[in-house]
Order: sequence, then C-alpha cells, then structure tokens
Amino acid sequence: MKEFTVYVYVDGLCEPRNPLGVATYGFVVYDNDRKVHEEYGVVGAGFLGDDVSNNVAEYTAVIKALEWLLKNKMHERLIEIRSDSQLLVRQLQGYYSVRAPRIVPLYKKVVDLERSFRMVKYVWIPREYNIEADELSRRAYYDFCRKHDKEIREHYGAYLITEKQKAFIKRLASRKGIEVKVSDYMSKREASKLISSLLKE
Repeated sequence: MKEFTVYVYVDGLCEPRNPLGVATYGFVVYDNDRKVHEEYGVVGAGFLGDDVSNNVAEYTAVIKALEWLLKNKMHERLIEIRSDSQLLVRQLQGYYSVRAPRIVPLYKKVVDLERSFRMVKYVWIPREYNIEADELSRRAYYDFCRKHDKEIREHYGAYLITEKQKAFIKRLASRKGIEVKVSDYMSKREASKLISSLLKE
C-alpha cells in the first residue's frame, strides 16, 4: 500500500517594517491532495516590545505546523514542509548556519520537535506557489492592524502606503480593467512591489 506524504505550506511576514513590525504566520496542511487544516496568528509586534522579524515569523509558522501535526498524531507520516523562504529552508536543511540571536532558540525548538517525527523534509518553493499560506499570514496581519489601528498609525505611519501610491495603483488597475484591493496597512515596500507588477503586466 502506497504511503502518501503530508504537505505543509508555511509562511511568515513582518510588516509594515522588518524587523520590529507586526509579525504573523500562516500554514496549510494537505494530506496528499486533500486540505485538512489551515491556521494563522500573530507572533508579536515591535511596538509591544517584541523582538520580531520576518525570519522569526517564518520559523514560528514551522513550529506551529509541527505542533499541530504532533497533536493530530501525524508524526509517523512522511512530512514535507514547503516554504518560499530560502534562508529558512537552507538553515533547516543544514546548509546555512544559524547565528542570529532571535533565531537560535526557534531553530532549536524546530530541531527538538523534529525528533518526534519519522521524517521531516524541507523544500523551497517560489512565492507564487505559496499563495494560500501567504494569504493567511496577511489576513492575520490585517486583522491585527484593524484591532490596533491607532497604535499602528502612531508607530508605523512612516512605513505605510502613501496616498500617492494608492492613487497610482488605482489608476494602473483601472487602465488594465482589473480590481486591486489596497489596504491602508499595506507597507510602502509592498505597494512598490505591486506597482512594479502592474507596470509589467
């Protein structure tokens, strides 16, 4: 009897600045080709005194996923964790060393969790193949920002999308006849990426 692999897509972000922005995570679990679980949450926020970064968020996504798999007795299965973070994947594959003080304890936590599993494999995938997990981590970010609107604007105002960027995105989208959702909590960096993408299309 063929044994099917459990595929886990993970993602973490730290917006609207990195490090010390709002860090969130998301992950999706597929038992072969059937989605069995998805989850997202907040790791922490710089304005609350948390030492967070996008890499902290990426590692947290892996930890949360492994904990869920363990809790749901999937530790005897073949686990393949897929991420668009090359640093995360290379570190967990053993190709890159781990030196960042904020990452070392998280790396050790992952290694400790791995001991309970039969096999955990890490695979890098392009960002466009990690859309579900990416959308979950962004949902967590936007939910948090809406709940803490005043603090977000006060602490991160300089990093948030400008009115000029918003107007330009709307103009580009209108010209192409497409609808693009733009949040007030999008970072200037993400807005620039979106503009570049719209100009290329």
